[in-house]
Amino acid sequence: MFRTALRNVLAHKARLLMTVLAVMLGVAFVSGTLVFTDTLGNAFRKQSAKSYDDIAVAVTTGADQRDPNAPRGITAAALTKIQGLDGVDTATGRVHGFAGVADPDGKLIGNGWSNTGANFFPGKDGKDAAYTFVDGKGPDAADRIALDEQTAKKGEYKVGDRVRVATNGPVKEYTLSGVFTTEDGAVNAGGSLVLFETPVAQELYLRPGEFMDANVSAASGASADKLLTEVKPLLPKGADAQTGKELADQQAKDIESGLSSLNTMLLAFAAIALFVGIFLIANTFTMLVAQRTKELALMRAVGASRRQVKRSVLLEAAVVGALASVIGFALGLGLAVGLRAAMSLTGGKIPAGPLIVSPTSVIAALAVGVLITVLAAWLPARRAAKIPPVAAMNSVHATSTAKSLVLRNSIGGVLAALGGAGIVAGAAAGSDGRTLIGAGAFFALIGVIVLIPLLSRPVVALVRPLLKKLFGVSGKLAAQNAVRNPRRTGATASALAIGLTLVTGISVLGVTLGQAVDRMTTDNIKADYMVSMANGNSLDPSALTALEKVDGVKAVSPRLDSWPKVGKDHLSVSGVTPGDVNDLFAIKTVSGSVDSLRDGEIAVSEKTAEKEGWKTGDTIPVVYDDEKKENLKLGAIYEDNEFLSRVLMPRELLERHTAHADIREVWVKMDGGETAANEKALVKALGDNPAMSIIDRQGIRDMFGGFVNTALNIMYGLLAMALIIAVLGVVNTLAMSVFERQQEIGMLRAIGLDRRRVKRMIRLEAVVISLFGAVIGVVLGTFLAWAIGQTLKSSVPGYALVIPWDRIGVFLVLAGLVGVLASLWPARSAAKLNMLTAIKTE
Repeated sequence: MFRTALRNVLAHKARLLMTVLAVMLGVAFVSGTLVFTDTLGNAFRKQSAKSYDDIAVAVTTGADQRDPNAPRGITAAALTKIQGLDGVDTATGRVHGFAGVADPDGKLIGNGWSNTGANFFPGKDGKDAAYTFVDGKGPDAADRIALDEQTAKKGEYKVGDRVRVATNGPVKEYTLSGVFTTEDGAVNAGGSLVLFETPVAQELYLRPGEFMDANVSAASGASADKLLTEVKPLLPKGADAQTGKELADQQAKDIESGLSSLNTMLLAFAAIALFVGIFLIANTFTMLVAQRTKELALMRAVGASRRQVKRSVLLEAAVVGALASVIGFALGLGLAVGLRAAMSLTGGKIPAGPLIVSPTSVIAALAVGVLITVLAAWLPARRAAKIPPVAAMNSVHATSTAKSLVLRNSIGGVLAALGGAGIVAGAAAGSDGRTLIGAGAFFALIGVIVLIPLLSRPVVALVRPLLKKLFGVSGKLAAQNAVRNPRRTGATASALAIGLTLVTGISVLGVTLGQAVDRMTTDNIKADYMVSMANGNSLDPSALTALEKVDGVKAVSPRLDSWPKVGKDHLSVSGVTPGDVNDLFAIKTVSGSVDSLRDGEIAVSEKTAEKEGWKTGDTIPVVYDDEKKENLKLGAIYEDNEFLSRVLMPRELLERHTAHADIREVWVKMDGGETAANEKALVKALGDNPAMSIIDRQGIRDMFGGFVNTALNIMYGLLAMALIIAVLGVVNTLAMSVFERQQEIGMLRAIGLDRRRVKRMIRLEAVVISLFGAVIGVVLGTFLAWAIGQTLKSSVPGYALVIPWDRIGVFLVLAGLVGVLASLWPARSAAKLNMLTAIKTE
């Protein structure tokens, strides 16, 4: 039976081609994901370990210049004591913070969050072991800096050039003293690193004479654990110390954890692709079994048992799965290399390292391919084993019994009803119903897939008159052929339905959320510009002062954030400019007036007032960050605004009780609105600071809504593999259908159906099947998007379901186009059949 299985694979290799492609693509996705994440993890772990090679003890304090309650840093005196311990080779102090470098056009090099500044800490030899200089030397004066090699290249800077650098204060110019390479993680992530002389860095990021962190290297033969014990008593309160090995191990775990999420997401989409492939594989083996009915019957007649026939079909599937898995694994290695190169091209710098092909990746990829193929072929194999020797001798095709169809439709109906009920119940439960919706979606999808053969007849019957009217005999035959074998049509349409369910659901949710975010922006903001730091840190108060002095400014207000105790709880408070805040935000009052802020009163959001039981005119106790207390009158209650905190307070009140003003944004309204001249005036007032972003209203909308579009594009890309496999399913079904119907096509040619109309018949059949699957997917996807949206309504202001008819129209057109493209080869094959040879074919 094994030899028979091998002969059958070789005899039907053309008809098994699409199955091989489907499994190959799915396995490539799985193996590429596993190899890519293993390679990425290994590279980052090695880089992390390398950066701690020479560190025996690492000390972190959590010191923060902006937080008076934060722990103190390590003093120079304490660092000197550490240096004097037996077994210590060097003790290096570190301070760091934000530093942005301007390119020749004045724009920020890097993305803001990974732009870093740090101190250069030379030893007795004048070198800092953390940095290797490729040109020049480290900064040795207050007006000098050094840049990492990539930043210097991007900015076209050479040693001796003047470089504009922005920290949290005004922009300053420095002379470039050197260019270096480093293993710093921020630089390897595509950011920039500026090195300052130590006293300059301490002044910028902490306090003179203090360090945030310290790295201790051991002399030859010294024990890291012993040094750790001796270092700890010399540290300030709240400081944490670990051995370099402990820190490297912890970072390795963090890297593993971070890559785990990426791995899981990619494997989830690989699973979707393989799930879609199951329908293609099952369809292929079902058709092969039907076409080989006589052959299988003869095997039964000469003594083969049912078990042997079943094993023969499953062996064929295993051979096909193994072959496809090997090819798919090789393709997956190429995919891993491609993903790594793509990340590098998009700015994500990945440390150098070999491609990691672990035994787990090989075994998992091969096992998945073989198991999926065998699993998909199990039902066709079971049907093959049931073919009775005598009954099958007179019929090429075994028909489904009425009992099996009734049982199938009954099971499908029950599953679909249970799934639909679960989805509706989950939607009614609100934010707590997402798990119920997930379970309901699974059962609904399975139920619909089971019912698709039943649904195909009435749905295709609706379009049959249109096809006949537009395309004549070809259209009529195409409609009939599409429902001739409902199971085969259903399996093919199911693959497309799954893909379109996911794509439609994601699209409907994405567009709905995008428009909700857009409405939230346009409905709540009157300001023309928002000014903030590119790295998300607080603005220096001097920026607010500069903006207030710009000609043409009608209104300007900071959003000064604080968390004082208001009433019984600590609440988020925004310090704003009374009067101007009304011109910058659309504040809708429920009671009182926001103008009461001018009189030193406060305003509270509606939900907060309801929760706390406050009403206009109440006196509310406030305890500020400096522990001082004050009773303030509630002057207004306003509808919740996503751009304002739960409590509004005159900024002067917060400034009096805050050591370091936490100004996240400054909002500006100008005469003439958003114009190039107004934006230029703001840029100039801020000293052409590359680290400060000035965003107009459209930019604000794009900033808040952009993540939705980015997420949508990523999802579309990841689902592409599943859709490609679905297309292969259509090609496969049509090709095997043409082979199966050779005699029929020959007869049609003989009675006058020319080649052109034969091609048209096959193409229309493909379009009908594709559109049928697409419509099912669009309907189910929209239903799921509605249900999930119901669980988000409470957390997304202004949420209202939006059905993107334009995108759905594009999906349906693409589905029709997929049908046309998928039919090119089968239609050409059908048209080229020799009618006499085809008529003689059994």
